[in-house]
Amino acid sequence: MGNCYGFICLVPFEENSTKFFGFSELLAGLALMVLAWTTADARYKFRINTAPLPLQGITFTVVGAVGILTLLTDLWRAEQWYVLEDVYVTSSVWQAILGSLFLTTFLTWAWFAFIRPPIYGKRNCKRYAKTLYRAILKGDPIELAIIADELTYSAESLIHYATNKDEYARFKRIKKEKYSSLKTKPHQVITVADDILLLIGDKRFCHAIVESSPVTALAFFEQIGDTKKYGVNIRIFARNILNEALLNKNSFLYHEAEVYESGLIGYHKPLSQAMFSNHKMVERIGTLLDPNPWSSDKWGSDQWKCYCRITLMTLTDYVENSFWDHSTVLYSAKMHIESATSDLYKVNGVTNISWHDNTLSCLRVVVHFIKDAVKILDQRGVPEYLVLRIREEYRNETFYDYLAEMIYNVIHSASMVRSPVSQCWWIQHNSVWGEFFNLMKMNGEAGKIVRFKVRRLIYNEILQMKEFPNFKGARILGFCLNVLGLTVKEQNIFQEGKALHKAVLSWTKKNYAWLHSYNPNVAEACLVEGFTYDEVNRRIVKTYPAEGLRREPKHVYFYVDAHESDDYRKRVPSMSSILKRWASQVRSSTK
Repeated sequence: MGNCYGFICLVPFEENSTKFFGFSELLAGLALMVLAWTTADARYKFRINTAPLPLQGITFTVVGAVGILTLLTDLWRAEQWYVLEDVYVTSSVWQAILGSLFLTTFLTWAWFAFIRPPIYGKRNCKRYAKTLYRAILKGDPIELAIIADELTYSAESLIHYATNKDEYARFKRIKKEKYSSLKTKPHQVITVADDILLLIGDKRFCHAIVESSPVTALAFFEQIGDTKKYGVNIRIFARNILNEALLNKNSFLYHEAEVYESGLIGYHKPLSQAMFSNHKMVERIGTLLDPNPWSSDKWGSDQWKCYCRITLMTLTDYVENSFWDHSTVLYSAKMHIESATSDLYKVNGVTNISWHDNTLSCLRVVVHFIKDAVKILDQRGVPEYLVLRIREEYRNETFYDYLAEMIYNVIHSASMVRSPVSQCWWIQHNSVWGEFFNLMKMNGEAGKIVRFKVRRLIYNEILQMKEFPNFKGARILGFCLNVLGLTVKEQNIFQEGKALHKAVLSWTKKNYAWLHSYNPNVAEACLVEGFTYDEVNRRIVKTYPAEGLRREPKHVYFYVDAHESDDYRKRVPSMSSILKRWASQVRSSTK
């Protein structure tokens, strides 16, 4: 029996009413949810924390409210307290509402954790950045690898919202009065995206990407290339990805080699193509070919080989699309690569050195890079307005000049090796000179132009010895005397090098006796092992030792002219005269 108060009638709660979702069922379901939450790894915790909804707060609130209401419902039923009569919310409907709230909460959690991982956006930008920041600050390698993979889903969104400095610079050049009304602060999602791109440049995070999730880097650089947003804040990330990939010999740079080494991946080279095959992107980012100087000093030939391969990818696009533009990144890469031969002096005097020695392997890598670069220039064809010999003080150099400078610097490094005789010949002639000036090597139009520029650089260096005798020019002269010889053979098939050969011998004949009289140490540096100077007879002697079928040593003589008796100051300008001449030139240029 119930009680009525006007239009409101109350009846006891039916104790035997249908029960399918009560407090006991809630506890059973909650136990499963707690088990799932506590055993979830870093991936699902990251997804929950970065969801566009505050799932943790919502879940706690809903579960707590449903728990209290189910507990009160069971208590109401047990005590048969009064409820409203003739209402649409019956006991079964009420239980269904509570059960549906509980189920919806669980399904929402499962949706973001398993079905649709959240991506960076306007509704979760702060939570996304905070969660990522804490994970990177913690630095756990396993967790970083998981989160690096999760970041792949948000690469497109982050690049979309990030500020493109190129567009911002163009905007600042527009007249201020015309756009004074547009002076508004950027949206929070934009500034946070810029911060995240700076945050992911952390070395530990880049190490995790290279080691466990290279597809993350692929997603970012593909998106940058597709949107042409080269000015986003990605410089530190790009540099650290490069350096970590070069240090890790199990990284994508080593697997994306040639087809016969890596199969289909080696043919497509997906990540290498995305990062290095767009010269404009590489140039604008600026750090994609920027190795860490402290680590590159310890690189082996394998690292230099990878670095040369990605540089050639950038060079290919540069030659096809931006040949006449100065490329800062390629010029820097050229300097890095040629520095790989700077340790050749360490093998000077070392006997029985192995073919697999790292220093010699690096030399072969650099030589191979130069030859491949010349092939790329050959495939493009010689540009119409290419200047063969640049005479201006402020010259507009092309990559032909860069390659010529590389060969010249490699020759200078090889000139440091002066003994023993066989090793000196093997490195200077076979490994360097023969690779560039052999009839069957670099015989295309581009190769001929590069060789011409190299010969000019060599001869100019030797000519400077008249004004300023120095050890660098002396070593270059010694290199030429060793690889070219002391006599010019008229039947020599290498006609291109004959002019340089004659010029070197002519300079040596006229000036060596004077050089030996003025500075014997510099003159001695002009002669590698096997060459001696007979001062009494004024001749350079090349001695071939008795070996093989040769029973006695063989000598080749090259007679030099007697030096003039005038004072050195008459031949070589003094430092004061050079400074006075320079000062007069400066005064005349400022008038």
